[in-house]
Order: sequence, then structure tokens, then C-alpha cells
Amino acid sequence: MKIYSADTWTIEELQALVADAGRRAVLIPAADTKRMVLETFAKTLGFPEDYGVNLDALNDSLHDFADAAADEGQSPITFIWEVPAAFRSDRSFGVICEILQDAERYSGRNLAVIAVCL
Repeated sequence: MKIYSADTWTIEELQALVADAGRRAVLIPAADTKRMVLETFAKTLGFPEDYGVNLDALNDSLHDFADAAADEGQSPITFIWEVPAAFRSDRSFGVICEILQDAERYSGRNLAVIAVCL
């Protein structure tokens, strides 16, 4: 997982870098609370209706997402997650980063994550 400042890189520049690397970029929009972040991941990535909107469900759903992406034979994916300052001070920010890093390790080269600090 890479972490960048929005003062250094724009979302558009990062999307272009991802595309130049032959990867698909998926933008995860900013959210200010743990619940909103979990819901945003679910909505953006099309998690199933029975998604539990909790950290364990995020972990499981990211693994399922990575498996599905690999099975479909599509180009690798890079999440570009917009992280507002208000959420970076939330205790769950670090836990979600760990979950995303675990998903990266699990999926090999099929999934990468960039966090952009707004």
C-alpha cells in the first residue's frame, strides 16, 4: 500500500500512472467515518447485499473481490482511496489500512492500493 498526499499528486495524475502501468483504477471516494468508509467500499466495489458493514466483512469481501478479479482474467486493479484528514485521526483508519495491505498480499499482483491523503 502506498500513501500519497493530494498536495503532491492529483487523483487524475495517479489514475494516469495506474493506466500507464496497464492496471485498472478504481476510485474509492472520501468518507469521514468508519461506517461511511465501509459503506463506500461496499457500494464502489459492488459487495453483496448481505455485506455486514464491519471490519471483518470488509476483509472477507476484499478477498472475494480479489478472487473474482483474478478469475475473470482482467488486468490488475489499483484502488485509489481518498482519505480525508478527519478520518485519518479515527482509530479505525489504521485497521482498515492493515486490511487493505492484507488484501494486497493475498491477491499478489492482482490488487494494489494507493491511499491519497486529502
